[in-house]
Amino acid sequence: MSLELTMQGGDVLRPQGLQRGGEIAIAGGVVVEQAAGRAVDLSGYLVLPGIIDTHGDGFERHLAPRRGAMKQMAEGVVAAEAELAANGITTAVLAQFYSWEGGLRGPEFAAQVFEGIKAVRGEMATDLMPQLRLEIHMLDDYAALPARIADWQVPYVVFNDHLPHERLAAGKKPPRLTGQALKAGRNPEVHWQMLKDMHARRAEIPAAMDTLCAALSEMGVRLGSHDDHHAEDRSLWRARDVRISEFPETMEAAEAARAGGDHIILGSPNVVRGGSHKGNASAVELIAMGLCDALASDYHYPSPRRAALMLQRTGLMDLNAAWRLVSEGPARLLGLDDRGTLEAGKRADIVVLDKQTQRVAATIAGGRVSYMSGEVAGRFMGC
Repeated sequence: MSLELTMQGGDVLRPQGLQRGGEIAIAGGVVVEQAAGRAVDLSGYLVLPGIIDTHGDGFERHLAPRRGAMKQMAEGVVAAEAELAANGITTAVLAQFYSWEGGLRGPEFAAQVFEGIKAVRGEMATDLMPQLRLEIHMLDDYAALPARIADWQVPYVVFNDHLPHERLAAGKKPPRLTGQALKAGRNPEVHWQMLKDMHARRAEIPAAMDTLCAALSEMGVRLGSHDDHHAEDRSLWRARDVRISEFPETMEAAEAARAGGDHIILGSPNVVRGGSHKGNASAVELIAMGLCDALASDYHYPSPRRAALMLQRTGLMDLNAAWRLVSEGPARLLGLDDRGTLEAGKRADIVVLDKQTQRVAATIAGGRVSYMSGEVAGRFMGC
């Protein structure tokens, strides 16, 4: 059941800027223009659009904390949704590998994850959107994938290539091959041969990818590429209607994406850390150059909020521009016209932050409480 109430006295972030001591009303799951229901005093709090996370795999710790520990996948999804809500996230893209790496990244586990999401997503306040991260060298899976993606209700596919091509071309075994093979339940020599076989078929990838992307585009699936390195990488993907560039590794790739009118997703942990943990392009530098449409959690759900507030605190952007990277920008990228800003008629997706600590006090998704804690709970409950 959605709330019907009017939040008063908080600093409300509207599209035109921060409205101090403002008022915002919600009813029927959306923001409304006129006062509705009873009043709730939110003085001392920031009232912001809910965070839209365009790519996150932090849910893995809930779905598979130890090998074989999670027998009921849906229970893990419920636990992950609680963490998302506690971090102000009202729409979450759950990025699941479909990879030759096997184990928690293998096709069998991916099927369980997608079925688990499908089973419970209608019950959750947070809008959960599954994403399939396809390792492009899994050529034998291409023919069946469109039907499986439709059955799993996956609206977003991203393409990855994590094969160690340089070492394979040199005939050298990758580091940690034995550990990777054992995690996948394979004999190390079998795993090594599999890698060599996939590398040997790399010339087949472009034509097969053209066909797969065309089929997925025809289905209305949103397509992205991961870790673009060169400008030509982006051009090749764009020709296949793959218009989202996730975590470009270089300035060159990000500039090529912007020049081609593509969307750019950067990792919020990169902002919080002050740089990439892999030595790639600095997210802060790319943001300063206007080469970012959305900041994603990547592997750490608290980071989108922290990154946006850090961008404001350091003076790189005002709050409106910084928060847009975790709300309105992601909404546009995902084609979600019904959310991302606190405007009449938009979904009542709201995160309430304590002004002093800047921690999440409450999260409302589609007009339903998904998280609430501390003093603010007493105010909502009229205590």
